[in-house]
Amino acid sequence: MSVMQKIKDIEDEMARTQKNKATMGHLGMLKAKLAKLRRELLEPSGKGGGGGGGEGFDVNKVGDARVGFVGFPSVGKSTLLTKLTGTFSEAASYEFTTLTCVPGIVRYRGAKIQMLDLPGIIEGAKDGKGRGRQVISTARTCNLILIVLDCLKPLTHKKLIERELEGFGIRLNKKPPKITFKKKDKGGIAFTTNVQGTGKLDLDAVKAVCAEYK
Repeated sequence: MSVMQKIKDIEDEMARTQKNKATMGHLGMLKAKLAKLRRELLEPSGKGGGGGGGEGFDVNKVGDARVGFVGFPSVGKSTLLTKLTGTFSEAASYEFTTLTCVPGIVRYRGAKIQMLDLPGIIEGAKDGKGRGRQVISTARTCNLILIVLDCLKPLTHKKLIERELEGFGIRLNKKPPKITFKKKDKGGIAFTTNVQGTGKLDLDAVKAVCAEYK
């Protein structure tokens, strides 16, 4: 069974499972399995790096920060990179998308900022359609993601792109959850929370997640 089929099976099971206190542990285990499979999809070789995985996407990370241009095909990412950095990235007046990652450099107040023109993604990128896996894998290495939109297209395109990115754990403009791990002298898990009434995480869910990462 392929990784994509395993992901779909887990997503289907999660959709069928009622969300209540009795199922928290089971849903936690499914989410942990889903995260592992999606990581496997992004890094099938099991090797990380400064690039993004795949021919034409292995761009060394240089400078003080990295900015990735993400958007649908033919929205002006290549033109924007050329204007900002002077680096030529092929563009056309017809429906066209860059096929590889094109880097450029901007210097601002002494800072060296690397900008990446990423190929256009399509709806379903998180499921492996088009070059979605390579684009999202490279986007994960960026310090900032700039969503480029066509002003003549519906604003819902922004939501679609955000949903594709969130499918691989890239949550834009959101603070990471305040979760702390402390190693105990003895075995077992002690779970405490200072946020009441969230209903999203309990001891059973934590145990289920941890069991997937033994």
